[in-house]
Amino acid sequence: MTALHYLDASTALGLFRRRELSPVELLQAVIDRIGEVNGGVNALTETLFEEALTAARKAATQYARGRDITPLLGLPVAAKEKHGLQGRTLSQGLVMRKDTIAESNHPVIDRIRRAGGIIHARTTTPELSCATVTHSPLWGVTRNPWDQQFSPGGSSGGSGAALAAGFAPLATASDIAGSTRLPASFTGTVGYKAPYGRIPGLAPLSADHYRGDGPMARTVADTALLANIMSGRHPGDHTTVADTSSITPDPAAVAGLRIALCLRLGNYPVAPDVEANTRRVAEALSAAGAVVEEIVLPWTVEEISRTMFTHFGYLLGPAMEDETAGSEPQLAAYTRRFMADARVAAEHNRYVDGVRAETLLQAQLAEAMTGFSALLCPASAISALEADADYLNGIDANGQHLSHYWQAHMTAPFNIANRCPVLAVPSGMADCGIPTGVQIVGHPFDDATVFHIGAAVESVLPWADRHPMAPEFAGHSG
Repeated sequence: MTALHYLDASTALGLFRRRELSPVELLQAVIDRIGEVNGGVNALTETLFEEALTAARKAATQYARGRDITPLLGLPVAAKEKHGLQGRTLSQGLVMRKDTIAESNHPVIDRIRRAGGIIHARTTTPELSCATVTHSPLWGVTRNPWDQQFSPGGSSGGSGAALAAGFAPLATASDIAGSTRLPASFTGTVGYKAPYGRIPGLAPLSADHYRGDGPMARTVADTALLANIMSGRHPGDHTTVADTSSITPDPAAVAGLRIALCLRLGNYPVAPDVEANTRRVAEALSAAGAVVEEIVLPWTVEEISRTMFTHFGYLLGPAMEDETAGSEPQLAAYTRRFMADARVAAEHNRYVDGVRAETLLQAQLAEAMTGFSALLCPASAISALEADADYLNGIDANGQHLSHYWQAHMTAPFNIANRCPVLAVPSGMADCGIPTGVQIVGHPFDDATVFHIGAAVESVLPWADRHPMAPEFAGHSG
């Protein structure tokens, strides 16, 4: 029987409506779990238990009266710290900003609360969400609940770890180069990178077409539930597109779909266990009635890295330098390296050079996906990252020392092609004992298809009952 703290959101809502479970009971189980386990995982920056319990009691009353039943009513939601809460600290992991207070709620927080969701905890990130591991001088090291020597990934690593450890059924995330999909892959959870413009962000970086905010959960249906709440036009973000109908994942919808399988996206050095698990997902989709055909793409990790950092050199890098001016000695090594790499890329490449490279990649992807409903590929070429490492000089993958520390992550091409929706779902277990994941990439703004495919994978290769076994891992140092 599923432990209460691992109850999925969709099931919980049904139990709430039938008054077979109180929101207070679920929240208390989650609070108890956090008390038992978070000391070893370190996924949270702050807890809001007192006000959350007040909100849960109010939700229980609403269910009892059968009135004002909103879509997320009574569900605990863990919020990534960068998604500011009015009157609460908003540091983005920076020591220099540890006392900064948010003047307003982030748009996704407003939407979650209006839908009845209860923000009971906030999750860790690397500084300014700029790394693919999650540790910082301010908050320390966040560890993977499956094995604490490894990282849950970044930058939404706190959210991924919190979901995997049973601290919440839903969590918020963000993604500018894989910050949702990598943590989902490393923690056995589901992460959604919405098409640019689908979910509102905050100015001025809401204008950065690589970035986006989104949901994470432990199931495809729960991820769609939160995505539906987050999505749609917002007056504070003029990049947002028209509202769309709600997504309801349907595994039967994959029958007859043609899906492209691309194992290396060019020349990514994919580890054998990652490849085996990706092929396993392809076989599952074939079993569900899809037609899966393997393809190749003409990309190189070197060109993708150059394109990405040229973009960062004109937007995110300078914004980070403005934000951290005068505090450089306090910064994590990965933050200083990111800014330096972005600066060098801008010195060597004009903005128009980056745009030309971006549109070439987008055209190549569109050509490769012609005749297919979606593309399937790994999320990470390697199966694990050390929890406390900085990865400043490359990553050893299959005995190969890469020239840049992000060149093992297969997520960035789909931020360059950021009108494509991407759903990351578990693909199996790596040889080292933590999960691996795949990306399901759709055509621009075809959100529903990636959720249907994800639901089909989940139905053939169910993972909802696979969790880290705590309290055995609490305090484990690896």
